[in-house]
Amino acid sequence: MLDFVKNGLRDMFHIWREELKSVFKDEGVMIFFFLVPLAYPVLYSFIYNNEVVHEAKMVVVDADNSPLSREFIRRVDASSEVKVVQQAADLGEAQRLVDSKEVFGILSIPESFSRDLHAGRQTTVSLYSDMSALLYYKAFLLTATEVSLDMGAEWTARNHPQSTEQLQAIAVQPIPSENIVMFNTQNGFASFLVPAILVLVIQQTLILGIGMSGGTARERNRFHTLVPMMKHYHGTLRIVAGKSLAYLSLYVFVCLWVFILVPRFFSLPQIGQPLDALLFLLPYLLACIFFSMTLSVFVRDRESPMLLFVFTSVTLVFISGISWPMYAVPPFWKAAGYVFPSTAGIQGFVKINTMGATLNEVAHEYRTLWMQTGIYFLTACAVYRYQIIACRKRLIARYREMKAASGR
Repeated sequence: MLDFVKNGLRDMFHIWREELKSVFKDEGVMIFFFLVPLAYPVLYSFIYNNEVVHEAKMVVVDADNSPLSREFIRRVDASSEVKVVQQAADLGEAQRLVDSKEVFGILSIPESFSRDLHAGRQTTVSLYSDMSALLYYKAFLLTATEVSLDMGAEWTARNHPQSTEQLQAIAVQPIPSENIVMFNTQNGFASFLVPAILVLVIQQTLILGIGMSGGTARERNRFHTLVPMMKHYHGTLRIVAGKSLAYLSLYVFVCLWVFILVPRFFSLPQIGQPLDALLFLLPYLLACIFFSMTLSVFVRDRESPMLLFVFTSVTLVFISGISWPMYAVPPFWKAAGYVFPSTAGIQGFVKINTMGATLNEVAHEYRTLWMQTGIYFLTACAVYRYQIIACRKRLIARYREMKAASGR
């Protein structure tokens, strides 16, 4: 029994060493394991580093041309989110500017703007936005709303004076409100999206790298199987353990860069406890490794992973519940999301990293990842067991053919 364990451990570490050698000898696998996870987080963080849209271009149609309307326009232009680049004579001219992408929004002030206010009537300011980019709409709407509220409060205070400041404040704003932004204080796009992208990059690069490594093994193996005919590759558990240990040892350093260093370089939210994040990422990384090893059975050559798996990245972002609320995801896609470790990984990591949740508060996602780890470990063992049996059958068939040929 002791000799069996010693032989198993020796074979496992031999496979671990050979797998590391094959990774560092393969430029394609090196790109997926190192270049992509090292470069992509930096690239995405640079792209979205401004967090919010600034100086979104707007054209104004001021039919009133009164001091009040010009004050409204001045305040809109003074905000950091919007820049009034031109005043148009009518909506037709303004629409042509939007169609040519010279501006992305139109602010239309009616001719009765000042007259209605002086007469004590409610007035209307119309806002039109190019909806091809929702961030423009957000910048225009929030700015116009804030300016209208501020000017409305000032107009009420001036035309309905009260005897005391307290009564004046009550008259202007009977129910005071305060906007408190939780977890993403800048309302920034990078703080919202990049942490989820970081989690997905780990899964996708593992799938592509392990898939390419498996395709290369099939091309080099004369029997076109994942497992070579060597004495160290006879046990299923030692093969799966040796290979997964190699990938795990490599991705420990990748995760250090992706989840710790990059967010610090770009000042992304990191309010969770490091130990909770570490304990959560362990089953996620293991689930991704075993999931990728399972998928490698479908890879026949080096190029196949690019055709089979790359297109899934955008879909996985949508069904993760980050870009679209999970409760609004259709039941079929919600169920499909549980097939991929990235769904529970993104949900749990964002809650820990960005929202400061503890491990107990992400217990559902944590258990899901451990369940996926166990399931995909079994499927990876089944895949490699099948490959071992297939390799032996082909070797026996080849031996019989050679023996029959020599008998003739």
